[in-house]
Amino acid sequence: MEYNREWQVKLGAIVLFLSFLACAASDGLGQKTVACEYNRTRALVLVEYASAVYIIDDASLLSWTCSRCKGLTKGFKIHTLIVDVQHCLQAFVGVAENMKAIIIAFRGTQDTSMQNWAEDLYFRELDLDYPGVIDAMVHRGFYAAYHNTTLRERVVGAVQDILQARSDLGVMITGHSMGGAMATFCALDLSVSLLKFMRGH
Repeated sequence: MEYNREWQVKLGAIVLFLSFLACAASDGLGQKTVACEYNRTRALVLVEYASAVYIIDDASLLSWTCSRCKGLTKGFKIHTLIVDVQHCLQAFVGVAENMKAIIIAFRGTQDTSMQNWAEDLYFRELDLDYPGVIDAMVHRGFYAAYHNTTLRERVVGAVQDILQARSDLGVMITGHSMGGAMATFCALDLSVSLLKFMRGH
């Protein structure tokens, strides 16, 4: 029980950080944000999504009937489930009507995955080319997990598909452990790629 509480507190801290990051990214897009202030209920909902992405039963995730797909996330509709078997990564993108938002969740390090542990430990800094930022450096392994796998292309594509039909939705991104790091890269990525996408449509 204590482990579960500690895990929730850590996820809450990650969600809080990502909410600030999402607010900054949305300001750069010039878009209306879902919300840029801390909201305990919203943080708990995002923790539940970050927990659900660990479920390995694809069918129960796609139908949103898994053991963690209840409570505050009830009614969520998955648009895309991404399972990268080669790199032991998982994420999903979908719509939460009750939050008027696209939800993106990234799974963190799997205890039994040597590839995940290698990505965690490959912390050598990598120069990041990001508009308006000079001398930015990032964790090489986490960057590679998001940018050099199927995750980035599939996540960005799913978000663009949803926004073509539903431009009224905001975007919320969550994850735990390595998933939190990938969520951060995703927020940065979407702040640039969605701006280009929205200008083209």
